[in-house]
Amino acid sequence: MPRRTIYKIVDKGAWEAAKAEGVYRGAPVDRADGFMHFSASDQVMETARKHFREQEGLLLVAVRCEALGDALKWEKSRGNALFPHLYADLPTDAVAWVKPLPLSPAGHIFPELDA
Repeated sequence: MPRRTIYKIVDKGAWEAAKAEGVYRGAPVDRADGFMHFSASDQVMETARKHFREQEGLLLVAVRCEALGDALKWEKSRGNALFPHLYADLPTDAVAWVKPLPLSPAGHIFPELDA
């Protein structure tokens, strides 16, 4: 079954700036790699553990895949799994929702995710 939603963990301040501009241009690692890193619903919690451990002030951004067109590619990455990569900036109107990603002693607390 094709994925309908992908996820991006974003610093709250960076997202506020993106909303004002209408486009998110990615984190420094995205710009360095030449594409924007996303995760599917079954990958995003491990992404948070691996890359955002103990970071506060984060948001979880849910993006509608169909809004990204051919710029969205599924490519092998961590553990040879297919991860969504966006070879363009993210228009904020492609976003389904944005929710806080609070930090607890056990890690980030995730909202219910879409497939």
